[in-house]
Amino acid sequence: MRKSTLLFSTLFFMVSCIVGMRAAGFINFSNKNTDLTKENPVISFIRDKPAIVSLPIPDSSRFTRIVLAQGFDEPLGMAILPNNDVLLAERKGSVKIYNRITKQVKTITNFDVFSGIEDGLLGIAIDPNFSKNRWVYFYYALAGDRSVNRLSRFELQGDALVQTSEKVLLEIPTQRKYCCHSGGYISFDSNGLLYLSTGDNTNAEETEGYTPVDERPGRALADDQATAANTNDLRGKILRIRPLDNGTYAIPDGNLFPPGNPKSRPEIYVMGSRNPYRFSVDKKNNYLYWGDVGPDTKVMGTEGELMSYDEINQARKSGFYGWPYFLGNNQAFPKYDFETKTLGPKKDPANPINDSPNNTGERVLPPAQPAMIWYGKKNSQNFPLLGNGGASAMAGPVYYADLFPNAPYKLPNYYHGKLFIYEWIRGWIMAVSFDKNGDYLSMEPFLEHQKFKAPVDMQFGHDGALYVLEYGTNWFSKNMDAKLVRIEYQEGNRNPIAEILTDKQYGASPFSVQFSGKKSIDHDRNDKLLYTWNIDNKEFKGQLVNYTFTKVGAHTVTLTVTDDKGGRGIASTQVFAGNTPPVVKIESSSNRSFYWDNSFLDYKVLVYDKEETAVNPEKISVNFGYLPRGKDLAVILTQNQNGTDFNFLKGQQLTANLDCKSCHAVDRASVGPTYLAISERYSGKKDALNYLSTKIIQGGSGVWGERAMTPHPELSKSDSEEIVNYILSLTEKSDKKRPLKDNISLKEHVGKGIDGLYFLNASYTDQGANGIEPLQSRDYITLRNPFVQAEDFDEGNVRLGTITTDVLTYATSINHNSFIRFNSVDLMNVKQLRFRVRANNGGLIEVHHGNRNSPVISSVTVPGRIAGAQAKWIEIVSEMKETNGIQDLFFVFVDENGKKNLFDLDWIYFGNSKL
Repeated sequence: MRKSTLLFSTLFFMVSCIVGMRAAGFINFSNKNTDLTKENPVISFIRDKPAIVSLPIPDSSRFTRIVLAQGFDEPLGMAILPNNDVLLAERKGSVKIYNRITKQVKTITNFDVFSGIEDGLLGIAIDPNFSKNRWVYFYYALAGDRSVNRLSRFELQGDALVQTSEKVLLEIPTQRKYCCHSGGYISFDSNGLLYLSTGDNTNAEETEGYTPVDERPGRALADDQATAANTNDLRGKILRIRPLDNGTYAIPDGNLFPPGNPKSRPEIYVMGSRNPYRFSVDKKNNYLYWGDVGPDTKVMGTEGELMSYDEINQARKSGFYGWPYFLGNNQAFPKYDFETKTLGPKKDPANPINDSPNNTGERVLPPAQPAMIWYGKKNSQNFPLLGNGGASAMAGPVYYADLFPNAPYKLPNYYHGKLFIYEWIRGWIMAVSFDKNGDYLSMEPFLEHQKFKAPVDMQFGHDGALYVLEYGTNWFSKNMDAKLVRIEYQEGNRNPIAEILTDKQYGASPFSVQFSGKKSIDHDRNDKLLYTWNIDNKEFKGQLVNYTFTKVGAHTVTLTVTDDKGGRGIASTQVFAGNTPPVVKIESSSNRSFYWDNSFLDYKVLVYDKEETAVNPEKISVNFGYLPRGKDLAVILTQNQNGTDFNFLKGQQLTANLDCKSCHAVDRASVGPTYLAISERYSGKKDALNYLSTKIIQGGSGVWGERAMTPHPELSKSDSEEIVNYILSLTEKSDKKRPLKDNISLKEHVGKGIDGLYFLNASYTDQGANGIEPLQSRDYITLRNPFVQAEDFDEGNVRLGTITTDVLTYATSINHNSFIRFNSVDLMNVKQLRFRVRANNGGLIEVHHGNRNSPVISSVTVPGRIAGAQAKWIEIVSEMKETNGIQDLFFVFVDENGKKNLFDLDWIYFGNSKL
């Protein structure tokens, strides 16, 4: 056999095996995870052609996500020191340090910054020779009357930043009248060159759905041709300089413009950027990668979608990247005339011209370069993994395994040569692969099961771990979920995953808390675990620890779980001594589980707060309503925190789960208007529900300024209306307030099926105490229809059967000693049980309240089916003994001969009267 024939046969056999494994579900290449640079290749298919790909994706259980610290106030950047301590910069000016040994965070200095619009302390980086010179670089908006942003170098002595050591390298004039886009990220390449990103600093709120190219007299601050497309301005750029020891800098070779031209700035490496917020420089080839946060426009692009793209860019050399003339893969915007409101011709990306009267630089610009990755608010045709919704693209580092030869937590070789990109709003991280020429090949999710709360910085530490800084949920505010996270990878023995449970988080001082590590896990199941706690700088051992806090304030508790092979996992939490949650209780003499026709629910709300001498009744919120789809309540209960009218709870839950919180808050100013402001403007207006719900789905701008609202095309009209109802409810008048004591007639369920729930909710928020935030408590009663489907049990050892044509699901495979359990059932006033069953061998149904061995409170015999007779559904009735209290309810199925397949059970009806 010839070698070529043998090679083809071998290749065909390998491909056939893999295709068969893929079809069987053993291999999944649906994400096109391809990389041509890895060892131990296998065969896959890319664009219907055979290609070499890497080994399978590493087991996610080998990654440990450790929260090192949390509760930051707008963290924007970090610098990982050679010893793996971490410097952190907060936008309002604080510089903090995380100590890897003590696991504590302390503030080491505060910059006096202008923190209006998006300015503040924006960037931080350490010098490549930090171990010798201890130099740290900051980019910040100088406070005072001078509108400049400053790049400076300082010296770090121990944990102290010496303010008098400041060397000002560069100052960039800015405008502080209009928002937005400050950029401010700092990083170094492998040659010691410093890169600094700057936003376009242009009025982004009066664009009328186009790009900011307003050339009318007096509108220079709304013209990006004066900044991003201006060769003589440092805004809307990525700058590249060589810092010198004396605190000045030199211009390296290869920048976009040489020194000596009065119409260009030699510091410019990349121009034509809107908001190049986060970038990285490849440590081997010095390729520059950055995320450019895109606009919201109404211009339709060549790919049939709005040109509202965010971009991930790659620059192998200096260049012009298009803004404000081009976006994505060099799709051109029409020239909008703000005076005549007409559209002019598009510019040529091969020969762009800046004819703006506000341009102080060169008229002829370098050719525009296309983005590597671009995506809008809807699902991308080209990059479908990136999802939809609001967007803020970020570029993280490129990983090289050989740069961390002895690092304990280095990522596996699978990720060698991959670029990590991430999303502030969508919360994902992707690993991007390149072909042998360095061009984009594919992407794949990284730790897809993890969700990050607005990741704002991402770097590899000297220990090989991936450090992620999370900004947190709410913009322009301190967030308890603003975190510094370390992601470790462990070959061989896997690290335990530590998790802390507390019996309470808030209380008066002295405050006793039980801490448990029992939910911590180790994927190597035979490992022996040791639990070490650090509480108030004291060390405790054991899975359970009881501790009493005597000092008021916030206390950080850390649990380290180590195994007998040296692996360890760390978790931390905070508890607060000085304020006790209020006690809210609903008293009722009615049944607290079921409603019946012509029944009533009486209630009385009682509230007690330890730190308050008297509770203000006006601050007690009582809400009642009927939810036609009761199954929605499970998620709604976890979201209802502010006493909103029950009819709008679903809207609140939907609002919390969408990207709305990126731009809006209930009562705090953010990027968009507050919900209260929206409610005040539209409450009571005709057609407000339809107008606002349509706008949520379609997006738009021009009402609260020109900043566009992200569309949500995947949202149904009914869900959008629920969101609007929730927002409009925020300013409803107090005359609709429900009393603290009442007797309610239950009528709303009539004619609406059996799936609905009544919900009575009482909540109270205290005033806060001893520096601890106000706390809310609540109590609630849910009433369900007395027709209970058997398949809705909470625990059981039966199977479920279905009859598709009848849309019927039922409990089947019921044998001797089988059971089903329903949690927390109130049997007050329940007189009788009715069952719909289909007999086979027959048997006995026994009912127990509390546990399955408690006394029988009801029983009924299901007669066996006569041999040869057709099985039919029948109803049988069982009388109930008088039973009070709320306990778990067990239905135990018995046959004295131990038979199997006794009967099938469809539903149970809890009757409040005897038939």
